[in-house]
Amino acid sequence: MSTERTEVRVGRRTLSLSNLDKVLYPRDGYTKRDVIAYYQAVAPYLLTHLRDRPLTLQRFPDGIDVASFFEKHLPKGVPEWVERVTLASPEGARARTTYLVCRDEASLVYVANLAALVLHVWTSRAQTIEHPDYVFFDLDPGETCTVKTLAQVALAMRDVLSAIGLAALVKTSGGMGLHVLVPLAPGHTFEQAKLFAEAVARRLAADEPQRVTIERALAKRNGDAVYLDFVQVGRGKTIVAPYSLRARDGAPVSMPLDWPEVERYARKRSGLPAEVFVEHNLRTALARLARDGDRFAGRAWVKQRLDHYI
Repeated sequence: MSTERTEVRVGRRTLSLSNLDKVLYPRDGYTKRDVIAYYQAVAPYLLTHLRDRPLTLQRFPDGIDVASFFEKHLPKGVPEWVERVTLASPEGARARTTYLVCRDEASLVYVANLAALVLHVWTSRAQTIEHPDYVFFDLDPGETCTVKTLAQVALAMRDVLSAIGLAALVKTSGGMGLHVLVPLAPGHTFEQAKLFAEAVARRLAADEPQRVTIERALAKRNGDAVYLDFVQVGRGKTIVAPYSLRARDGAPVSMPLDWPEVERYARKRSGLPAEVFVEHNLRTALARLARDGDRFAGRAWVKQRLDHYI
């Protein structure tokens, strides 16, 4: 493994990259060089979802088989040109945290060179930090839950939202689950978003008691069901960014889907979600984007109000 540093030019910046041949995905052979190349190639799509958002990094300096660590605070040694934002922390009024913000391709390459495989973002942007611009639902399948059941629950959620006049987007988490998002018009608070998420989760759990649970205790959940985690909605809570890699074999990515794809998953006879969703990965994502574009972009991102539903 080479320990030499390599200088590269990215836009107006010169970056010093290290250990490019280090293998981060042992079963697949993907190196840090492959990870950086992926993030550079996906930057035109990914940066739309990172720009102005506080970022928490999940770093794997020795690869996915070795313990990772989350880095919420600005990493040491970050160049001055990398954007950052300092915010009051939930821990107390006097506590403050300085977050890294990815605004451009050079920043993204810098982050990838830290072996930050997984990128977790706030649902609000620095300029309007107290006002989320979407609310999301984390659909987390139990150990024995099939992709068919997971997709059916996502479709049921889509239909509940549609019945009250809201359009939803959907993506894979990059791991086992799905994320359903409702883009919001300006001005909503995190409290409004959380109340709404809880109301929808409780409604779906009541409608689909065999397939949906909101039971937080893992030991009490039905392994065949989908857990709806509305507790993860709120100020400072994060979601894996669209197109972020995940630290799993196959190097899957969190991929925006369209609803007909979810309908096809709902017709599958068997298969666990992680086994199926790995088809969206470091090698396949770019071809899909070149063909279909960003399914979360443009007219798909319909800004909506929750006033009548909370």
